[in-house]
Amino acid sequence: MVQFFSLSSGSNGNCYYIGNGECGLLIDAGIGPRTIKKRLAEYNLTTDAIDFVLVTHDHIDHIKGLGMVAEKFHKPVYATERLHESLDNHTCTRCRLKGCVRKTVAGEASTYKGVSFTPFIVPHDATETVGYFIDFYGVKFTFITDIGEVTDEAVEYCRKSQVVIIESNYDLDMLLGGSYTPELKVRIMQGHGHISNAQTASAVKRFYNKGITHIFLCHLSENNNTPQTAYNCIKRALDSVGVVAGKDVALYALPRKSNSDMFRF
Repeated sequence: MVQFFSLSSGSNGNCYYIGNGECGLLIDAGIGPRTIKKRLAEYNLTTDAIDFVLVTHDHIDHIKGLGMVAEKFHKPVYATERLHESLDNHTCTRCRLKGCVRKTVAGEASTYKGVSFTPFIVPHDATETVGYFIDFYGVKFTFITDIGEVTDEAVEYCRKSQVVIIESNYDLDMLLGGSYTPELKVRIMQGHGHISNAQTASAVKRFYNKGITHIFLCHLSENNNTPQTAYNCIKRALDSVGVVAGKDVALYALPRKSNSDMFRF
């Protein structure tokens, strides 16, 4: 049985766990090792449950704790060569990943303890940003966060998965009517920032099939979205193609600053 939960999701910090007792991984470490240990303990897990870390990109809310995690836990850190070059020079990770560096290639599968993971490039204004297609002993996940536009490649990976974790960052009306500067609003919307609830809904209609059992909405904006707003938007999209959330597929908006529920597949 494979377990999944979010330890934190949003600009305050991003970190996610997938494991089954034989192997476990974190996706990103945007929170510190003490918080990771505390939140793992809420589900009776220790850091021994983590075998390696996958990194999506070098924005601070995804790597703030990565250097400390590598130093304290001594786990392999997987990222593309270009991303590792950036991590070598980042204040959060400089000189802290020694002995932990493992390099991946976009579009090519790597394996660790029988778990396969394939990074794929997504548009976002970091040094290099990837999503992941993960085959965890037969349970297939696609993980996409911080994406400015949903690519055809991302849709194809979602179609092959049972579990999709996808960004649903902002409600357009809330963003446009909110207090962000015009420059920041443009940065978010211009194709290399984040995707809106409506863009996520459009993507869900493109990739949904009966093989998908769970859709998780991640990286919701604190100022320009709410969990209910995001959930309702995606639910309406599913309704429009004859799919009932809660019956045909499980749909959840992940919390920003705490553990999510534990999900088992």
